[in-house]
Amino acid sequence: MALFNGSHPEEFILLGFADLPWLELPLFIILLITYPTAMMGNIAIILVSKLDPRLHSPMYFFLTNLSFLDICYTTSIVPQMLFNLGSSKKTISYVGCAVQLYLFSTMGATECLLLAVMSFDRYVAICRPLHYTLIMSQHLCILLVSTVWLCGITYALSEVTFTLQLPLCGISKLDHLLCEIPVLIKIACGEKAANELALSVACTFIIAVPLCLILASYASIGRAIFQIKSSEGRKKAFGTCSSHIVIVLLFYCPAISMYLQPPSSISRDQPKFMALFYGVVTPTLNPFIYTLRNKDVKGALGNLIRSIFCFK
Repeated sequence: MALFNGSHPEEFILLGFADLPWLELPLFIILLITYPTAMMGNIAIILVSKLDPRLHSPMYFFLTNLSFLDICYTTSIVPQMLFNLGSSKKTISYVGCAVQLYLFSTMGATECLLLAVMSFDRYVAICRPLHYTLIMSQHLCILLVSTVWLCGITYALSEVTFTLQLPLCGISKLDHLLCEIPVLIKIACGEKAANELALSVACTFIIAVPLCLILASYASIGRAIFQIKSSEGRKKAFGTCSSHIVIVLLFYCPAISMYLQPPSSISRDQPKFMALFYGVVTPTLNPFIYTLRNKDVKGALGNLIRSIFCFK
């Protein structure tokens, strides 16, 4: 009950794009299309990874977890966005805001760490191919994924709880599409230097450190690829990494611009576009990026579709 201090409002008004009302209907239509698309794409990845024996490997185990994570990620924010964009009442209760903060922060932090684990998997596959099955055992894969989820939950519990302690002095308007930590810190009326410092330190470990590990992994992978003599071998090795590189860029670039700077310096519309990008666009594109650039996934997906129609 310490989260519900006397200075918080009963509900927040999510202003969204109130200054650009003409944008609300197109955005509503886009979300109405992208959300089911993201759901179907990620569910398809999970199904083919589980049903096709050829995809029972560490790489697709991590990809399945990424797809499940993206389903939870978009579901934590998009239904609320659709409700607010489609109605005149653009509010969210304080409890609903707190729940959204915990879920959104958990999924975001977990995805940052999971992408780093996936880059380690690619490093072992290309730089240590003879020892791949020995190093990336089922036990290690489960341990890595469990650790990633535990760290994401720990980050959310600590950072969100600390943020919710800030006094809001009755401020009930959020110039955003959803509840997000930097936005709440920005509108707080009390002393918030400690919260900004805590957020910077936490995001350094959640965003900056994993990104450095990803870059180090791909530096080693790049050297290993250039040492491969055959052009076909180099092409195949690069193909297994290119999809992951694209996803890392799509997810990390907006996250860095949003979280690795003081909330007080964030511009007005920046949180809205960044949240749409890493909360909606990236989870929607992930399954298509992996499907379009991966022959194994395309083959397994084609087999699944043919088996469904043959069964009918």
